Amino acid sequence: MADKIKITAGSVTQTATLNESKCAKKIYEALPLEARASTWGDEIYFGIPVKCEPENPKETVELGDLGYWLEGSCFCIFFGPTPVSRGDEIRPASAVEVFGKLDGDPKEFKKVRSGEKVLVEKV
Repeated sequence: MADKIKITAGSVTQTATLNESKCAKKIYEALPLEARASTWGDEIYFGIPVKCEPENPKETVELGDLGYWLEGSCFCIFFGPTPVSRGDEIRPASAVEVFGKLDGDPKEFKKVRSGEKVLVEKV
């Protein structure tokens, strides 16, 4: 069965389901994690003390994807276009490892402001 996590960012709390990647396993093993949110368009990201190697890096992602930003060792939550998106796509700053997907409405994360506390824990 897939691992589940709970993400609390500001006033938003949602669960997410992790995939079977090595990156997902490393992040799950590092939980709980607490950080301050940074925002970039419709993306929240924050640094985590996890080092993942490229497995299947993606230049674009889907609504609600959780990604690990390889260049910055960051946990990313994608809920809409970023400043480098073209058209309706969701494009990270550079390739990410997609390691999971939100179970709820990704657009809820629009309420989260830069600097708000984020807590990621095992369900």
